[in-house]
Amino acid sequence: MSDGSAHPLATPPAGAAADWTIPQGWADYTADEHAMWDRLFARQSQMLPGRASEAFLKGLDVLRLSKPGIPDFDELSERLTKATGWRVVAVPGLVPDDVFFRHLANRTFVAGRFIRRPDQMDYLQEPDVFHDVFGHVPLLADPVFADYMQAYGEGGLKSLGLGALHRLARLYWYTVEFGLVREAGGLRIYGAGIVSSYGESVFALDDPSPNRVGFDIGRVMRTPYRIDDYQQTYFVIESFEDLLRQTLEADLAPLYRQLETAPDLDLATLQPGDAVLTRGTQHYARSKQETAR
Repeated sequence: MSDGSAHPLATPPAGAAADWTIPQGWADYTADEHAMWDRLFARQSQMLPGRASEAFLKGLDVLRLSKPGIPDFDELSERLTKATGWRVVAVPGLVPDDVFFRHLANRTFVAGRFIRRPDQMDYLQEPDVFHDVFGHVPLLADPVFADYMQAYGEGGLKSLGLGALHRLARLYWYTVEFGLVREAGGLRIYGAGIVSSYGESVFALDDPSPNRVGFDIGRVMRTPYRIDDYQQTYFVIESFEDLLRQTLEADLAPLYRQLETAPDLDLATLQPGDAVLTRGTQHYARSKQETAR
């Protein structure tokens, strides 16, 4: 699982261990699959300087392994463990919430092993190994963000009996997947869903369409998200240290209760109290809606 959403299966599929992990099977990848990784890696790593956070760019070095193509999770984990105590394991696809949270709480990141086809180079809905590893792993080499991911997993385990998983999923989505950060006198991207997407790496920073709003946990938890297209609102953190602090200091149980009767907020509408960095035109989303009619 990579967006914090629920999964209906309660038992691991055939061939998976009790914790849903499977062998990566690095030797089984084809030359074409490795070539697809190299093509995606080169395209993204060349365009991200000046756009991605310094922590992400620095963390890319953890992916520069001894073998070309798709990273070998064993070698990758060895390097990552030395940096922050994290490791990467393969899973067959989306996993149940409790499994996902427990892995994060134990500093284990679950990743799919398949890679997209050439016709899916610019978009696919289910996360593949490029999204999971290129998008997520570089920041796991940053000590502060690594602590945030562990804290998120621990918070997820505590939330399981509180009926608020959709609230926590939104926190994950708008930070880990599609977060922006103030840095170098402007904005930089750090969310895995953006840094692994060529189109959204440009859209999130340069396009006038989306709103860009200061991060607030309560606001984020009331805001649904899009899984099928670029986001209509991005939330901007001040720093990874501030994100970790807010997460550790937040008393989520009372917040969940407070939000039980609060309606969801419209994806495109700015709210009173928002720290507005960019008031988006929403032109992109409207044009897509008009085309679909």
